Amino acid sequence: MSLFDLTGKVAIVTGSSRGIGKAGAIELARHGAKVVISSRKQDACDAVAAEIDAQFGSGTAIAVAASISSKEALQALVDRTRAHFGRIDVLVCNAASNPYYGPMEGIADDQFRKILDNNILSNHWLIQMVVPDMRARRDGSIVIVSSIGGLRGSPMIGAYNVSKAADFQLARNYAVEYGPDNVRVNCIAPGLIKTDFARALWDTPEAETRSSRHTPLRRLGDPVDIAGTMVYLASDASCYMTGQAIVVDGGVTI
Repeated sequence: MSLFDLTGKVAIVTGSSRGIGKAGAIELARHGAKVVISSRKQDACDAVAAEIDAQFGSGTAIAVAASISSKEALQALVDRTRAHFGRIDVLVCNAASNPYYGPMEGIADDQFRKILDNNILSNHWLIQMVVPDMRARRDGSIVIVSSIGGLRGSPMIGAYNVSKAADFQLARNYAVEYGPDNVRVNCIAPGLIKTDFARALWDTPEAETRSSRHTPLRRLGDPVDIAGTMVYLASDASCYMTGQAIVVDGGVTI
């Protein structure tokens, strides 16, 4: 069997109604997984689940709207997944937010708290919710979508970068705690990807040229460029990897 075969696995992907999350969910399904599509709006989730079912067969995907800011909503997401599919093998913490652009000296406390809550605490909540069954089965993979921002400083998205750096440590620490039970926790650190989340940095030809000028591959990333790494970390292909951050940035950080 292929090391990348996910047949029989069930994956929750947050923020999967568009962008990196959607591309990742589609590729997980292509490799055999059942997938749970989740973001804030149910209709957007329904549309992606229907698209996946049409491509890979009825029953491949379900849609469960949940805001990452609500612990109760995330618990409902996990509970509905277990009720429908009976298990959770893969958790992809992809959803994040960034309500503030500018120097950190100007950020309001509530904006900073929202970034930390949505980008770190929500991941912690979800991991705590899914991991007991994984530990009992001695099998599971957790993937946190961080950012190369967690490796660098920035005059415009400093608070966001702080949260993404914390995600690296969240993965490292949980990798130590859960490694003895064969539950793996890793991060993906994308560079600039052409998503709605980063639209301001690429939505004109001039902006895209400016943003890609210093990228060795001379282009920005597409969501599918991250999806392959997501499949790798979810599958047995990465069965001896935990606590790591894989940078997928076209070479920017080199």
